[in-house]
Amino acid sequence: MVQDTGFIDPDRANFDRFKALPRDTPIHMLNLVRFRPLAVYPAGHPLADKGLTGAQAYREYMRTIQPVLERAGGRIAWSGGFECVVTGPAEWPWDETFVMAYPDALSFLGMIKDPDYAPVVVHRQAAVADSRLVRFSPQNRTPG
Repeated sequence: MVQDTGFIDPDRANFDRFKALPRDTPIHMLNLVRFRPLAVYPAGHPLADKGLTGAQAYREYMRTIQPVLERAGGRIAWSGGFECVVTGPAEWPWDETFVMAYPDALSFLGMIKDPDYAPVVVHRQAAVADSRLVRFSPQNRTPG
């Protein structure tokens, strides 16, 4: 049974660490997402009683966030479908794994402050049982 962990939105301490890092350099955000069996929308939301799965609610989030992402300059840099763990525990708890690229941290911050973000993120919050959002600085590595 999937249990909610509370790791759905950033907590204050982690978000403060994010904001303390440089804001003018490109960033990549690793997204690891596990869905709820059934989406949990707030009472009164038009989809609250529709019986959507977490996966369906997350698809709605990804569909409706596109204009907000475009304004922020965000794009999916990588996504993949899990096949197997080669090193580590065999269990992989994540339903979605992808990396978002943003021109800089200011763009990411602008995205979450966009007035169109709040009505869209409700789909993510309804869908997600557990998640990790991890900031990385992109690095080009050459062989040798």
